[in-house]
Amino acid sequence: MSGVPTSFHVGPLIFHTYGFGLAIAAYVCYLYSRHRLARAGFNLEPFFHYAVALVVSGLVGARLANIATNWSYYSGHPGRWIAVWQGGLASFGGIALALPVAVILQRRWWPGSSLAHFTDALIPALVAGWALGRVLGPQFMVNGGGHLTHQWFGIHYAGQSGKRVPVPLIQGGEDGLLWGLLVLIERRWKAIFVGALSAIGMVIWGLVRAYDEHWLLGEQSHSGSVGVQVAGLVLAFSGLVLFVHQWCVQRANLKDQNLEPSTTT
Repeated sequence: MSGVPTSFHVGPLIFHTYGFGLAIAAYVCYLYSRHRLARAGFNLEPFFHYAVALVVSGLVGARLANIATNWSYYSGHPGRWIAVWQGGLASFGGIALALPVAVILQRRWWPGSSLAHFTDALIPALVAGWALGRVLGPQFMVNGGGHLTHQWFGIHYAGQSGKRVPVPLIQGGEDGLLWGLLVLIERRWKAIFVGALSAIGMVIWGLVRAYDEHWLLGEQSHSGSVGVQVAGLVLAFSGLVLFVHQWCVQRANLKDQNLEPSTTT
């Protein structure tokens, strides 16, 4: 971003602002996740290893997805496969790899708990971390802006000519609003059925992410951009399916409780 370096030196070491910001966001997300899981009654002993596994798998998946969708470039530049400080982390690639890892490890380390109950506790923290990460991460990387604009809100980004739509800031604001909505729903409707919070987060985040990719980034014909839009819609649809399924389960459970015969002494 104009006026803010994308990297800085401390002696012989080089620190990239992009990665430093993501590290801060990840740590805040970790602390907030621990708080929410503890409040929900989960054992926190294995959570550190769980969080590390999710971060590593998310980063690997995000990078692999970016390389795959930009193979025409990376095939000729193998030395840049690990150059994440220049950008190149595909959100849905990270989700695609981290999600099965998260489910497998949740079943292993919290075997007696409901997966939906676990994700209801975790997703608001993930959304909050994502919001902070968009502001502190891509905002300060090379090629971090959206398409060209002449509007007052345009920002100059390193590696891009002209003023650009500040997509990272917009997405940070969107994710911040989504976090606020999830917290409000959780507080106002405490009796909402298990899994509803997760489903609502999936639907809204998926739709908004697809919208941003199509209208703000200006790469509608790019295979990676199209893939993100499709993945966003798939995530939103999956959230809708989850919402309907959990709602039906809740209704069935209530019906069974009402039909259960009373006992007399």
